[in-house]
Amino acid sequence: MTSPYTPYASPALPGSLNFAKEEEKIAKLWDVSNTFHLQNELSASRADPEFTFYDGPPFATGLPHYGHILAGTIKDTVTRYAAMTGHQVERRAGWDCHGLPVEYEIDQKLKITHRQQVLDMGIENYNNEVSFWLAFRPIPTHSLPPPFQCRSIVSRYTKEWKTTVTRLGRWIDFENDYKTLQPTFMESVWWVFKTIFEKGLVYQGYKVMPFSTTCGTPLSNFEAGLNYKEDTKDPAVVAALPLLEDPDTAFIVWTTTPWTLPSNLAVCVNENFTYLQIKVLATGKQYIMAESRLSQIFPEMNTKKWKKEMAKTLYEVQKTFTGKELVGKKYEPLFGYFKGDVGNSYWRVLSDPYVSDDAGTGIVHQAPAFGEDDYRVCIAHELIKKGEEVSVSVSVSVSVAAADQFFTTNIT
Repeated sequence: MTSPYTPYASPALPGSLNFAKEEEKIAKLWDVSNTFHLQNELSASRADPEFTFYDGPPFATGLPHYGHILAGTIKDTVTRYAAMTGHQVERRAGWDCHGLPVEYEIDQKLKITHRQQVLDMGIENYNNEVSFWLAFRPIPTHSLPPPFQCRSIVSRYTKEWKTTVTRLGRWIDFENDYKTLQPTFMESVWWVFKTIFEKGLVYQGYKVMPFSTTCGTPLSNFEAGLNYKEDTKDPAVVAALPLLEDPDTAFIVWTTTPWTLPSNLAVCVNENFTYLQIKVLATGKQYIMAESRLSQIFPEMNTKKWKKEMAKTLYEVQKTFTGKELVGKKYEPLFGYFKGDVGNSYWRVLSDPYVSDDAGTGIVHQAPAFGEDDYRVCIAHELIKKGEEVSVSVSVSVSVAAADQFFTTNIT
């Protein structure tokens, strides 16, 4: 019996195949055929249901890197799948024009080193209050006077972005892009915020964030990372906090942020660590610290010549505690700024697993106004309440005449 089907003959593959060239051919075919826009038109003509995809726009002040490429590929996969399953998917390129990355570029170009220089120039000039289209005309930035620099820089690499994203095969509309500096975009953000506020979904709280002393403003983690210095030497100090029940014995805390010590409200231990109360033979003073961190005050313990039997020449063990046994013990604060606070439960021992013994003394100084973990731990132990103001011993003011930052009056 003869089969009614014609056998399929697969096309012969060439001896060698240049995948990169083939990708370029496909991208060119999509461009010539206007495939992406045609797909959108067909979806609209069929009245397909809309698929909304929220995509945070990148800064156009830098070139795309591996992180952008990887995330962009994943996003393209999601939106393509939505389109292939019968949805209208609006995919517009966007550019983030706000924040310190833009300001940082201008500061470098104009050699601005502190906030007062911007105020002297004038906020209007710094931001460039001329019409928005100026920023996106093909005018070389070097030909613009300083007042026009900030808006012009936000589109510095848009062409390079388009080339890279198109080469990756991602379907996104660069011709109908949006920019966060456009009034329509900013007003839409305020409308969203107003709407959720009216629904009672907005609350006021506090969050510990990086702070720029130069700009006098909080930073996002991304912004702080732009100027992160790995080779910076942090000054570390060890502080002694006498116990109220035994003033001759003190907790030993170690910190790389000594400027936060005036705002100390507690100390934190790890419940699972073993702590020792020792008497230092050279001075007669008594301290409590983690057994595994004695080398912090006896550096000779880290040398090759160290032997365990040498410990008896340095200290005597008076008592042994678990971290859990120390929780709740109170101590004398380094500074008496908040002693008059009615009903406070400051200056006591808290516990949390984040305390490690890879550095320090095994007892961590807690300043909840300055550390994320400090803030979290102090809330968990009801030392402070979420959403309420946190006691801070210093405030930072900006000198009108210079960029210097000064510690000034006590605040809460």
